[in-house]
Amino acid sequence: MTQETPTISFSDFQALIRRMYFEKDRARGIDGTFMWLMEEVGELAAALREGSPAEQAAEFADVLAWLTTIANVAGVDLTAALQEKYGSGCPGCGQLVCSCDDAGKP
Repeated sequence: MTQETPTISFSDFQALIRRMYFEKDRARGIDGTFMWLMEEVGELAAALREGSPAEQAAEFADVLAWLTTIANVAGVDLTAALQEKYGSGCPGCGQLVCSCDDAGKP
């Protein structure tokens, strides 16, 4: 019998990251934490070029964790921010399936 891994909401993930790392993150500050995020983005780029699917997934998780860390230090509720910006569709055209011109950034 296999046990299913429970899913985690974005809100739960942000709370988990806050619980695990907030004191260190706050002491490091936004600028120092941003530099760690940039290092992880570089590792993600390398994994996308040459890494295995498992390595790519791990790097996506790292980037998301460091971005979440910055949001915690800045006092941003990512669930609320995502809902506000994307909850009703594309911020550019307002559609649930983007119909913005491909030349522009939605």
